[in-house]
Amino acid sequence: MKLAPAALVLGTVMVPAAAPAAPPADGPPTPVPPAVMVRDAQGRVTVRAVRIDDPPRVDGVLDEDAYRTIRPIADFIQQEPDEGRPATEPTEVWVLFDSEHLYVSARCHDSHPERIVANDMRRDGRNIGQNDNLSVMIDTFHDRRNGYEFLVNSIGGLQDNQVTDERDVNRDWNTVWRLRSQRDALGWTAEMAIPFRSLRYRAGGDQVWGLNIRRTVRWKNEYSYLSPVPRTYGVRGILRLSSAASLVGLEPPAAALNLEVKPYAVSSLRADRATDPAFGNELDGDAGFDVKYGFTRGLTADFTYRTDFAQVEDDDQQVNLTRFSVFFPEKREFFLEGQGIYAFGGVESAPRPGNPFAAASNTPFLFFSRQIGLVAGRPVPIRAGGRVTGKAGRYSLGLLDIQTGDSPVVSARATNFAVARVKRDILRRSYVGVIATRRSPAVGAAGASLAFGADANLSFFESLNLVGYYARTETPGAAGRQDSYRARFDYDADRLGVQVERLTVGRNFNPEVGFLRRRDFAGNLAQVRLSRRPRSWRALRKVSLEAGLDYITDGAGRLENRQARATARTEMQAGDSWSVQYERNFEFLPAPFTIAPGVVVPVGGYHFPSLRAAYTLAPQRRVSGDLTLARGGFYAGDRTEAGYRGRVELSSRLFVEPGVTVNWVDLPQGRFTARLLSGRATLTFSPTLWVGALVQYNSSASLLSTNVRFRWEYRPGSDVFLVYSDGRDPLGPGAPSLLLNRSLTFKLTRLFRF
Repeated sequence: MKLAPAALVLGTVMVPAAAPAAPPADGPPTPVPPAVMVRDAQGRVTVRAVRIDDPPRVDGVLDEDAYRTIRPIADFIQQEPDEGRPATEPTEVWVLFDSEHLYVSARCHDSHPERIVANDMRRDGRNIGQNDNLSVMIDTFHDRRNGYEFLVNSIGGLQDNQVTDERDVNRDWNTVWRLRSQRDALGWTAEMAIPFRSLRYRAGGDQVWGLNIRRTVRWKNEYSYLSPVPRTYGVRGILRLSSAASLVGLEPPAAALNLEVKPYAVSSLRADRATDPAFGNELDGDAGFDVKYGFTRGLTADFTYRTDFAQVEDDDQQVNLTRFSVFFPEKREFFLEGQGIYAFGGVESAPRPGNPFAAASNTPFLFFSRQIGLVAGRPVPIRAGGRVTGKAGRYSLGLLDIQTGDSPVVSARATNFAVARVKRDILRRSYVGVIATRRSPAVGAAGASLAFGADANLSFFESLNLVGYYARTETPGAAGRQDSYRARFDYDADRLGVQVERLTVGRNFNPEVGFLRRRDFAGNLAQVRLSRRPRSWRALRKVSLEAGLDYITDGAGRLENRQARATARTEMQAGDSWSVQYERNFEFLPAPFTIAPGVVVPVGGYHFPSLRAAYTLAPQRRVSGDLTLARGGFYAGDRTEAGYRGRVELSSRLFVEPGVTVNWVDLPQGRFTARLLSGRATLTFSPTLWVGALVQYNSSASLLSTNVRFRWEYRPGSDVFLVYSDGRDPLGPGAPSLLLNRSLTFKLTRLFRF
């Protein structure tokens, strides 16, 4: 690998033949060659990318001359466990580029390489973030709020994520790039090659981007950063692009055609005995394509024709003992890129887990892409659609239009869905925005249903966040209150946290292209947290005490839910954690509630306390996961819950993820047991070739399902899928159970880039 002729190499000194790039607007000035990094007294960092002529061999072995002649970026700073101190395990990084690629290479020193945790080599493997890893965050527009994350481990596992507004992470976003990593006696190394055309950035010559790099040493539970991130932000600190370094010296190529075409062909053999009329062993085939065109460096247009999602894994089953709807996240690739742009009102792309009565968990989604092409979990054909997403100056845009066909199987009519989202960056880390959605025809009515709203997300200092929105809907035939608003104050520092919220949803508020868990209520939330880091007990990293109150009334002002809770949480230095929570609940049922077959909870008000304990086994253990145990009242009776969801590592290529949740419920109206059992096994041959199986049993739904997927990414962006799925009623007649549906699908995709 050679340096560009724009520089003369004298040993390890580079003398530029041209003037260096302009310094960033904030932070220290551009490093003077041969330096590649400057850190000022405030801890702010500027790093310089170096142009090369000959690309490195992306093999994970740092044996090219450039790694000896170009100084590395180093001197990482701890976030945990000793904030502000130098990292105990050195990390060296090189940021290089040529006319087509950005190269990021790293030497991760480790004093005990035999302790390196690496047990997931799949692309987008769920556990890569729990391994020893390196995370590279790139803010190509240098707006200090949006970016791309490239996460790698020592055995070739890689993950790419899209980050919006420093908080919403789209983990299903994928682009084309290459990684190779190696383990050796000094620790491990990694080489990444990211095509410039896989990124979106401003037009122009020399650019300033944002860059931060986090090193995780899992056996120590140590997090260190190139540009320091306060431990207030925890493990999500890498998302804080406002804390990132400035990357100067880059000269990315000017806009080219930037066109991608991805056709697919699919063939399937299906049987379904749950439809009317039932059918068995039907052979079917289809073809379609997706087109992606970057008409500016910031805005991307996507078009899809006869979209197919046969390769998507089954939804994870859930136990629902409430009277409200459950939420299943989006998994379909077409809807995932740019997903964070559509987030509205301060909510992320999925509801937060935890208290089912809390106002925050009831915040509606004005746009939820699973309303498109799915009815009751069954697919509806998508005929065609398009969208535009990205950045234009200080504006973020998301425009979408999709046309679906009819489906007699689920009584679905041909429908058009349209969404428009615009956000304007203000201040340093804040925005204001508007959104509008349209569904035509509306559900069960003629005419179109509309939803529109305005929101603001204001961030101040390190820990203060103010969120608010106002939204309205217009549904044919609906009258009365059709609006909703939210206001939230959130102060979340390392030692103190305070949250106060007010959320209302009108009786006829009806976002038909969104998701609404409950309606006709006003929710109030107040919560306080006190944390400390004891020094007298070295095994303990952090102790937190929390107290909270949720108070929810219906539209007439009648109390529906009240929950007071007190929680103690601990984080251990070894990575384990545990918590104990005591709750006192009140719930008023305005109508009878069928909680299980033959068990109906009558109208009335119910007081019941409960105690819940949870223990988390650290991810570096061969057996890890979450153990939970709860006992307490439940309406007029009692409930006991026990569960485990985790991971058992058999080797770096084979692991299983068992899950079990059992609820024993004893009510005056009857007793029942709700069981949810699941098991996921994954065998990985290489980062781009693996087979996985998911088996789930849900006693509440009387469903036993199996999903087996083979995936081979035979070239970057192009895949072969072979998928088998079936669903059975385990209590039905027959041996071993009654078959409800079954399918075997082969799908081939091919990416062409122009």
